[in-house]
Amino acid sequence: MWVGPTHTVMAAAWIEAIGLLAGVIGIFAWIPQIIQVWVHKRHDGISLTTFAVVSFALTLWLIYGILVDSFAMIVANIMTLSVIGAVILGVLRVRKSEGQTENTHL
Repeated sequence: MWVGPTHTVMAAAWIEAIGLLAGVIGIFAWIPQIIQVWVHKRHDGISLTTFAVVSFALTLWLIYGILVDSFAMIVANIMTLSVIGAVILGVLRVRKSEGQTENTHL
């Protein structure tokens, strides 16, 4: 008799692993944006309104992940919200130092 996880449990683990990998890869997409804002202090073309809407959508996905008990969705959305938060804070910092507001870039 084979003792161990069932095929269903193994499939669920693989599904979560794929979701977690997708979330981690998605984080890498934001690295160039963070470099532009924090290192090069470039913020042209960044709409804080768009970032706010994306953050709201990710927050809803995070809530969904919590409700369906998906570790991958929870971790991926927390990481992505953190990275987007870093971009937003960087843009606000650069714009404040330049004396600019969001209204001039909408």
